[in-house]
Amino acid sequence: MPEAHTVTSYDDELRFLVRRLSEMGGIAERMVADAVAALVNADAALAQRVISEDLLLDNGEREIYDKAVLIIAKRQPMASDLREIIGSIRIASDLERVGDLGKNIAKRVIAVHTMAQPRKLVRGLEHLAELALTQLKEVLDAFATRSPDLANSIRERDEEIDAIYTSLFRELLTYMMEDPRNITACTHLLFCAKNIERIGDHATNIAETVYYVATGEQLAADRPKDDETASMIAPAPGSA
Repeated sequence: MPEAHTVTSYDDELRFLVRRLSEMGGIAERMVADAVAALVNADAALAQRVISEDLLLDNGEREIYDKAVLIIAKRQPMASDLREIIGSIRIASDLERVGDLGKNIAKRVIAVHTMAQPRKLVRGLEHLAELALTQLKEVLDAFATRSPDLANSIRERDEEIDAIYTSLFRELLTYMMEDPRNITACTHLLFCAKNIERIGDHATNIAETVYYVATGEQLAADRPKDDETASMIAPAPGSA
């Protein structure tokens, strides 16, 4: 947390940003967890609830942005305070996008919940989501404690999510090639997998912001990546 100021209301304004971000983080975590649970259990009602909760994060981002602009205009903050405020805007934006991605997964659930889905691949998506949610939870902890070491560690682990996503992508392509009846369900699962992978990217973005807020320095631009799907093609029919 920034150091205490002589103007109590200034500290209250900064604490508001921290508290609101914490609330947004909790909502984002719940939305993603519920969206994946709805996918695994083909629960359309739970998916619909996730979709309706997205408005909470939209409102939270808008509130934080408006408050941050007001603080900058009133207080003209410098150094660590300014980083704190700018960091709050950036983190709120990433959390709002996490909510959008959770909502997108929920929409896919409604589209496919009556279709037969490869259970192995659905479980693979569940595992991918567990990793992404762990990243999200830990990065929110890093923000709460302003820990640059934890933030950097989270950033370095992003390639693990990318590698599992690449493996799932390959398996989904194989299922579609083996039986065209799988194409519709597997296409929706592909989008779900990509949404989960992007949640991991947003957790990494937050980690970079936390590091900047805590140290005043930017991490190196080249983050670890292991997503090879851009160069992947489906095997030719009858190939080994």
